Amino acid sequence: MAHSDSHKALYAKMIVDVVLSPLFERLEKKDLAASQTLRAAFTKVDSQLPGFTYDFALGLLRKAEIQDKLDMSETLLRLGGTPESEDLRITRPENTFQELNRCAVALKKILSRIPEQIYDRKQFLETIKEIASAIKLLLDAVNRVIGEVPSSENGSKQILEDRKREFVRYSKKFSNTLKEFFREPNQNHNVFLSANYLTYQTNLILRTVKQECG
Repeated sequence: MAHSDSHKALYAKMIVDVVLSPLFERLEKKDLAASQTLRAAFTKVDSQLPGFTYDFALGLLRKAEIQDKLDMSETLLRLGGTPESEDLRITRPENTFQELNRCAVALKKILSRIPEQIYDRKQFLETIKEIASAIKLLLDAVNRVIGEVPSSENGSKQILEDRKREFVRYSKKFSNTLKEFFREPNQNHNVFLSANYLTYQTNLILRTVKQECG
């Protein structure tokens, strides 16, 4: 299946989050220097050649002759609900920050069930209700974190507000994609793609909070 450059960029970022980062963390326990070198190499190449990580993963699938048996969007969505890598876990111990961790994990787990449940209309409708509830809980958690960030010259509060607005934009896109799916049920790939964007935006919130709040 052909993918646009913007979708390739999303897949590359998702591959880093749900495939490479957990692998690097496991390698760190055996060889820290090798893990850091590999991580830096992938980061550098992908910054200079956007989408390289996607092409690299696709090359592996072609080598194994399974690229036609595997839908990248569906597979990444399923993996998006797997245990967090340290890159995406907020370490601040305060309950406000840990609650954001929990809400983010919960939303991604529900989103990762979509490929299993999309073909059962009744079950999928229940899942959609769970997603809507999880989105609300996540936004509430983000608002509480923003409330604890002091207004200062470094602009952290505004950066988090901007990230929240972006997340809301993608959650509305996801909602619109679902409406289109129920009008034309063969649009399941678009649902997977939109859910991946939402998963990635959730990861972006976690990264931004880690970066701006320590």
